[in-house]
Amino acid sequence: MTGRLPVYLEIGAKRVFAGAVEWPGWCRGGRDEAAALDALLAYRDRYAAVVARAGLPLPEPGAISVTERLPGTATTDFGAPGVAPAADDRPLSAEELARQTRLLVACWDAFDDAVARARAAARTLRTGPRGGGRDVEAIAAHVADAEAVYLGKLGARPPRSGGPSAQREAILAALAARAHGEPVADPSKVQRPWSPRYFVRRAAWHALDHAWEIEDRAED
Repeated sequence: MTGRLPVYLEIGAKRVFAGAVEWPGWCRGGRDEAAALDALLAYRDRYAAVVARAGLPLPEPGAISVTERLPGTATTDFGAPGVAPAADDRPLSAEELARQTRLLVACWDAFDDAVARARAAARTLRTGPRGGGRDVEAIAAHVADAEAVYLGKLGARPPRSGGPSAQREAILAALAARAHGEPVADPSKVQRPWSPRYFVRRAAWHALDHAWEIEDRAED
């Protein structure tokens, strides 16, 4: 099955990100629009393997349809997508919330598996541009810390105990509450909370980007 792939572009001064509108986590960057779109398509099979965990087949894109061009920020040029496309303002139905949740969990699982494989094999990560000097433990800690920040952007406080698993349970509870228009259990004081769709997009990208980083940097 093929069809047009809706994609948005986040355009910074030095870097551009291309993101698949309906597939959070599938987002890659490049030095210009063409490079970002090429990178997005180059990662199609790797992303398909991730979402297969959620039982969601990824259609083969017949053609890319750029639906929105967004001005980037310093975050874009630093190397992370940081601007929400207009499509992320759409409300989430119960069916779409379930789909987005499955995609997010699949990206988390891909990251956790990459960490576990690297630990089991006692692999050293090559240093250099693809991730700098972080080792596996530092990457795992960084992702957990980022997820705590993202939970705050969703409008909730991270739990005081329980580690990353409890934090992810809190994330899913807060995501469901926000999608249903209900108050979160332990609200934060965030002034401009992220929409549920953008939260999933950003959290899924971050987990998956670091999963692929570990895979790419792992030494045999």
